[in-house]
Amino acid sequence: MRVTAFWMIGVCALCASSRSDRIGPADAAFGPTQIQAQAPLDPSKDPVFVCPMDPDVRSHNAGVCRRCGMTLVAGIPDPVEFHLDINVTPRAVQPGHPAALQFFVHDPWKDRPVGSYNVVHEKLFHAFVVSEDLQFFRHGHPTFVADGVFQFPITFPQSGMYRVLGDFYPAGATPQLNTQTVFVPGDAPAPVLLARDYAAKTSENMRVALETIPEQAVAGNRTQLRFRIEPADGLEKYLGAWAHMLAASSDLIDMMHQHPFRVDDGPMVEFEIVFPRPQVYRVWVQFQRKGVVNTVHFDVPVRNLEQSAP
Repeated sequence: MRVTAFWMIGVCALCASSRSDRIGPADAAFGPTQIQAQAPLDPSKDPVFVCPMDPDVRSHNAGVCRRCGMTLVAGIPDPVEFHLDINVTPRAVQPGHPAALQFFVHDPWKDRPVGSYNVVHEKLFHAFVVSEDLQFFRHGHPTFVADGVFQFPITFPQSGMYRVLGDFYPAGATPQLNTQTVFVPGDAPAPVLLARDYAAKTSENMRVALETIPEQAVAGNRTQLRFRIEPADGLEKYLGAWAHMLAASSDLIDMMHQHPFRVDDGPMVEFEIVFPRPQVYRVWVQFQRKGVVNTVHFDVPVRNLEQSAP
């Protein structure tokens, strides 16, 4: 296939990230005796504090999310999707030449540019860019240049389709995940065929191994992704979390940005994810050790329930 013109397709993706419903140690814990002894909670007097990024993490006390580190807040607004459009400059973009992505954010009520944002993991905006052959991966942070406008320098390595996931949090709203598609003119790469790849990977200054529970991931069910790191010393939080993960289906329809929790302050970091469809998913995970960011990827086949049955 050859792309003869540059154009973009916007795709609604509020569901681009799956969250688990596991409750951890930072959540409020009430034993059975206490529950029976207490009167029913009155939301007007006993607010529930919720993580804006991981709404399954809840507490009756103020604090921070044990999974992503964000401050728990009371009275989170109902989720509403904000509008996100992307332009590329120059319009006649060429592979291997500097370019820039421009993100335009508007509110869903009067389509006005949004001028105020909350910081999420130390940044106002996170952008993930993946090529259709899954060989190019970029996680970066566009600069706020005007109301509703962020700009991100990038050099596309080759022609073809690129999927772009924007992750941002307008003030007074809920965190947003929005996926767009960008085409760079020229010959598209050959279709990608992925197979299971759980082999340990070596990056800048660490080695990362993957185990999934269950061993065979099933679409629609929760899967634990356990990453074991060697050496175990020197692991640091990267952008406010123990790791960042982007999971993308081989057809790039699904893109999910997630954060983990660290197990017993040891060498294992665990994500929980619900893969939405039977596909092979490429999973990029980023860790920081002694000031160095390490990026590795694995390929996880996901089957439907009938395929996984013995």
